[in-house]
Amino acid sequence: MLKAILFDFNGVIINDEPLHDRLLDKILVEENLRYNPDEYWECCLGRSDRACLTDLFGRRGRMLSEKQLNDLIERKSKYYQEQLATIDNLPIYPGIDDFIFQARAAQLKLAVVSGAVRAEIDLVLKRANLAQHFPVIVAGDEIPTSKPEPDGYLLAVDRLNAHDPTLALTPAECLVIEDTFAGVQAAKRAGMQVVGMAHTYPFHMMQRISNWTVDYFTDLELDRIQQQFQATSVVNSEAAAPITTTSP
Repeated sequence: MLKAILFDFNGVIINDEPLHDRLLDKILVEENLRYNPDEYWECCLGRSDRACLTDLFGRRGRMLSEKQLNDLIERKSKYYQEQLATIDNLPIYPGIDDFIFQARAAQLKLAVVSGAVRAEIDLVLKRANLAQHFPVIVAGDEIPTSKPEPDGYLLAVDRLNAHDPTLALTPAECLVIEDTFAGVQAAKRAGMQVVGMAHTYPFHMMQRISNWTVDYFTDLELDRIQQQFQATSVVNSEAAAPITTTSP
């Protein structure tokens, strides 16, 4: 049965992908490099800043030391937080408050799993009055790998179990909400079902790779998803049951 919902951050909770695109342009120009906007979709969308910057600089023949890479990540995060400070109303996707209310009413555990820097996630969740709903956050600067690898989602399961030892959560009991191909792939590799939000890619493209696809949070029917999880659980239990025979 469904026990937890794991949210991506950029492109799911906050509409900030265009800002990240601009900041990468700024970073590369400061490093005397030319930025190609198409590369954001190829190298960065759905992936951590570490993976994104490593690929962008590698394409230009620049190999970064660990210190150089960390400095670039820190600089970009500083620019991001400065930009958010100039915005009175953050571009939080509409309907997320009501959906979180439904999830909490259903006693589902919530977590954020993102390639974003932890300080950025904390800042946005706090300003949006959402921080109290997410006891577990897995951020891009906390793990060495990036989506589409499943590590972040598997770590979220471990942390939710540590937060509530009675939960006994497994990946199959998690629903992931994602907006990118890399994110959907990461969740599926972790053994989780996925809602594809058509925030970044068109609906028909997300529909091809997701278990469910919606345009908006208001389209997400949590009751129906829970019923599907329950039905799947029953089928799996029946399939796993030993076959017994009776003597004539």
